[in-house]
Amino acid sequence: MAGLIPKSFIHDLLDRADIVEVVDSRVPLKKAGKNHQACCPFHNEKTPSFTVSADKQFYHCFGCGEHGNAIDFLINYDGLSFPDAVEELAAMLGLEVPREASENPQKDAQKRQQAESDYEVMQQATRFFQHQLKHHARAGEVIDYLKGRGLNGETVKQFQIGYAPSEWDALKQTFARNPQTTQQLLDLKLLNRSDNGRVYDFFRDRVMFPIHDRRGRVIGFGGRILEGDGPKYLNSPETRVFHKGSELYGFYQVRQAHRQPDVIVIVEGYMDVVALAQHGINYAVASLGTATTTEQLQRLFRTTHQVVCCYDGDRAGRDAAWRALENALPLLKDGLDLRFLFLPEGEDPDSIVQAEGAKGFEARLQQAQPFTEYFFEHLQQGIDVKGDAGRSQLLQRAKPLIERIASDFYRDTLMERLAEKLRREKSQLQTHFQRPQQSRYQPEQIQMTPMRRAIALLVQFPQLGQQLPLNAELKRLGMPGIEVFLTLHQQTHEQAFTTAQLLETWRESAHYKHLQKLASWQHAMDEETAQQELNDIIVFLIDKYVEQRADELLEKEKSQELSKAERKEYQLLIQHLRQKKT
Repeated sequence: MAGLIPKSFIHDLLDRADIVEVVDSRVPLKKAGKNHQACCPFHNEKTPSFTVSADKQFYHCFGCGEHGNAIDFLINYDGLSFPDAVEELAAMLGLEVPREASENPQKDAQKRQQAESDYEVMQQATRFFQHQLKHHARAGEVIDYLKGRGLNGETVKQFQIGYAPSEWDALKQTFARNPQTTQQLLDLKLLNRSDNGRVYDFFRDRVMFPIHDRRGRVIGFGGRILEGDGPKYLNSPETRVFHKGSELYGFYQVRQAHRQPDVIVIVEGYMDVVALAQHGINYAVASLGTATTTEQLQRLFRTTHQVVCCYDGDRAGRDAAWRALENALPLLKDGLDLRFLFLPEGEDPDSIVQAEGAKGFEARLQQAQPFTEYFFEHLQQGIDVKGDAGRSQLLQRAKPLIERIASDFYRDTLMERLAEKLRREKSQLQTHFQRPQQSRYQPEQIQMTPMRRAIALLVQFPQLGQQLPLNAELKRLGMPGIEVFLTLHQQTHEQAFTTAQLLETWRESAHYKHLQKLASWQHAMDEETAQQELNDIIVFLIDKYVEQRADELLEKEKSQELSKAERKEYQLLIQHLRQKKT
């Protein structure tokens, strides 16, 4: 999105947002004194070391060192860019994000208008397909088809299901009014161009399933054929608004239905998701015509602790399941649960739920295979583990996969089962395996000089800035950090800040990361003690400035005569220093 976001808006956004609610919407928190705690979502741990402060509107992990405000959390947890994190936080609060003009406002405006126009065109196409489902000459046949699949009008409306007409240019005739709109429709893959230059509708005679992003905007389509030749499903190719490796069909609807779902089921087809929702199983998503990617799995594991991959029992389904397992291995932390459910050949979730109902399908989910079982079931295919050659082959297959797992529990579990199958002791296998390189966080030992203490206290207790007078003359003090301290004091003296808001004003500064570390400095001071400490440091800085100024005048006197005003100033400075010593 083009155009800078006004700093004043970011300040107000952080003022309205509660970091406890933001974090708790993704990671369940527990009250711990004044703060809230959880096991850190950014590294694998068993004892909570992730702390969220409502007073400071700041989070910090003592295990891995991650820290920041609500925007930082969304950047790190949801994998968003800074502008997208601001957009996400604003959307959570029901706010629109304003934009400032930049150095090239015309180009920025064009980009912004292009993005807005793209999403609007995708929404118009959705409404077009919905309209055709009601009014096209074949509408009755298509509706009968959907009813035959067990769908009612409410479900069709919820998922915005429509119909792409069988004509070659129905959508083109409706929307391609000029060369510019035609090109936009081509870019968004709503139209296609043949080798001889003919332009025609990309989707024809198909039931249309709009794909939504996490904000509910339509970004692509999946089309299911009704009859005739062609692929069963046709998906939107990659476009500037649609990246299928990072999106999941039905994910938006799942999040609308559940704040924190206990489980999410991955299925293969759009109709599977819709049919399950029709029967009240509204926690299913589908990967978009590809194997479930690491990015998709990461999003799911950030939403729920249990993911069940439900695939057809045929070769293609089992291949897709294994690719999903391989992609999940680096993500499996302690507390996360990955399971696999293989349906009888020729069946899919749609047919099972139609035949057995929601209870029958959910009973099957309860019998889903833990990934630790499926892991060896797959690896042992074609291997005779009764002989040494087969055992050696199993070790060779399992070793690189087990080494990719971050979870101590799952890695140890797989090692134990592998040892059983190889008829070895677990300790005998340890020499064959490399443990994953987990970086141990060592808090940087910062020497807390008086200046750093003063800066840290202002960052952690911004309200103190309004209670202490400004000392503009200190800007001439030749001490590292004085400019940062005086700027912070000026900011906090003139305006009320939380720690999060204050740090946000320094995000583009070279001092930002250092200030974040000082915001996490541990001490046992309450606000009253911190105020006295800060006051004492300011007195110390004033004394240092007095010494510096006296030395400057004394040095000047060696080369030239001081003015009358300078001599008087020097006498006052010396008098001040003598009084300090008595």
